[in-house]
Amino acid sequence: MAQKSHGSQHGTRHKFARDPEQTLTVNDHMKQFEEGEKVLIKFHPSVQDGRVHHRYHGRTADVTGKRGDAVELKVKDGGKEKTLYIKPVHLQEVK
Repeated sequence: MAQKSHGSQHGTRHKFARDPEQTLTVNDHMKQFEEGEKVLIKFHPSVQDGRVHHRYHGRTADVTGKRGDAVELKVKDGGKEKTLYIKPVHLQEVK
């Protein structure tokens, strides 16, 4: 009997369902974040590039720099601090 696939997108059907009013613009791809800023990680469902595991969806992180087109973030995962590299289209500024 075949085994069920458990790929990186497993369990994200409703989490990454796109709102019909949610459109992607060029400005979303060109967002700039300064070092020390706080950002909210909200993955845009129509862009698979620059996205990490879905466990980080909805978390708040600190910007620590840039790495190419991506933004370098520090996130607390359990008791450990982890470094993530995510494209700006998946980030929102926290006020």
